[in-house]
Amino acid sequence: MAAPVPLLAVRGSSGLQLVDGPPEFKENSAFPGEDKKTCRVLAFNSSGTQLAWCNGEKVQVLSLPECKLLHSLDVPKTACLAFSPLGTLLAVWQPYMTTKDNPKGEPNLMLWDLKEGKCLKAFFQKKQQGWSPSWSDDEKLCARMVNNEVHFFEDNNFDTIANKLFQQKVADFQLSPGPSPSKVAVYVPGVKGGPSFVRLYRYPDFGGPTQALASRSFFKADRASLVWNKKATAVLVVASTDVDKTGASYYGEQTLHYMSTGGDSVIVQLPKNGPIYEATWSPTSTEYCVVYGFMPAKATIYNLSCEPVFDFGTGPRNAASYSPHGGLLALTGFGNLRGNVEFWDVRKKTLVSQVTASDSTHFCWCPDGAHVLTSTCAPRLRVGNGYRVWHVLGATVFTWEAAENSEVWETTWRPVPEGTYPEPALTGRATGSVAAGNGAPAAPGKKTPQTYRPPALRNKPVTNTKLHDEDELPQNMRPAAGSGAAEKQLSKAALKNLKKREAKKAAKQEGGTAAHDDDTAAHIASDGKPAGISTTDSVHDPDKEKKIKALKKKLKAIDQLREQQTAGKELQKNQLEKMLMEASLLEELEQLELQD
Repeated sequence: MAAPVPLLAVRGSSGLQLVDGPPEFKENSAFPGEDKKTCRVLAFNSSGTQLAWCNGEKVQVLSLPECKLLHSLDVPKTACLAFSPLGTLLAVWQPYMTTKDNPKGEPNLMLWDLKEGKCLKAFFQKKQQGWSPSWSDDEKLCARMVNNEVHFFEDNNFDTIANKLFQQKVADFQLSPGPSPSKVAVYVPGVKGGPSFVRLYRYPDFGGPTQALASRSFFKADRASLVWNKKATAVLVVASTDVDKTGASYYGEQTLHYMSTGGDSVIVQLPKNGPIYEATWSPTSTEYCVVYGFMPAKATIYNLSCEPVFDFGTGPRNAASYSPHGGLLALTGFGNLRGNVEFWDVRKKTLVSQVTASDSTHFCWCPDGAHVLTSTCAPRLRVGNGYRVWHVLGATVFTWEAAENSEVWETTWRPVPEGTYPEPALTGRATGSVAAGNGAPAAPGKKTPQTYRPPALRNKPVTNTKLHDEDELPQNMRPAAGSGAAEKQLSKAALKNLKKREAKKAAKQEGGTAAHDDDTAAHIASDGKPAGISTTDSVHDPDKEKKIKALKKKLKAIDQLREQQTAGKELQKNQLEKMLMEASLLEELEQLELQD
């Protein structure tokens, strides 16, 4: 049986449209259409067999692909929608409101039974953040936050709370994907100078720290994001502070931690300072990609031992996204960046293609794994709204632009069950043809924006100035020592550092026996001439080795304190202050080990 044509939903000021995706790109003939200008929200269920949206009067629920109306729910002020994993229930959230006649308000989170078409349960949910309940994939378990507790319900019975998790006021939680037995990751912020912590539990074993599958504590955390891998064996934790006390970053400070259900709990060492923009798992659950550091940002793939597998170098990027099959990785730079998109083959570690999707506010993979969608949506940008579909080999295959004085608010692909599309075989190059929808001109015809130059400089020669550091090449594109023409393309500083690293590597291989060999022992001075310092002298510097030994001793002591703290021991003030020095000690150690 042939795989279905991907389906694209477009919501905006002209209503809701469903578009048949590649290779057809035409309006779906089965969809009845929704032309109301108050289409607030839409949602697909996980298998793509149901679609719900609110038009400002009713919440409409359709079955797909036949587009048969299943239910019309009288919830006109709906702002958020979410299906349970099997499509049994529809969660509907309205803004919480009170009146003079009803100061307590009405329950604003409703769970609708889609078989019976009636409201199964209603809750008070004042905050929009974290509004939706979380289900296990088999719907045997459902969880939601209530006053710093996590309440659990079994088999969609919401009249009885089956279990509660209370850990010194839980601030956030994430239920693991997959079927039962479910696991849950909880984040608890520190109080009165104490550390924050994340713990992993297996439901329903919530007896305390001793029953936790893994535990991780840290001081620098005003909030934390928790990301499970697909197999529910490990969690990535991005701990963030609102303010960077060093003044180095507007975004505060971030650290990345890895935790596994087997008990492992470590900090992931990122070799470049700056924000952590993205930490995302591969669908294979065996690796993850991190985008981090001051611009130009680095991107690195790590394995489950938190060891770097491949370094993509630096570039204008702030997000990463794996393809549905996990064989490709898109590194993207949107927002205040120029819209650079790199497609990488993660198995071969090769760059497949690179495109520029200027002014894009949204990016997502097509379920077929061979196409992606980029769109420009309001309110982020209110001009030039529309979308493009790209082939991963670099060609734009479809472009659609909204009519004048109209806006696009959301674009998304219809989900499909895993295995619906085979992994694409990327051979050759995609065609460069461009199709334009609704008579709209193709975007490649637009002029490329030029760098602004003040009027006084416009008739003068252009000088090559850079705001940021030079980009670092990907790991497999960096020139080897002595590569002639490749070395000429490097800056003097980069060339100097490259030769230093190669000299140090050669010295270690020789084991110090070639101390008087001029070809391997001489270091390159700042003027490019031999400095006359032997490799043996630089590698075996007694003062430097003494400092390194002392730093490692301090770091070991900090690890011991952390273990005591995890075990429940209350640390003294001076011990807590010592733990706060870990980051600076690690940085100092790294600098010493990098020196010649």
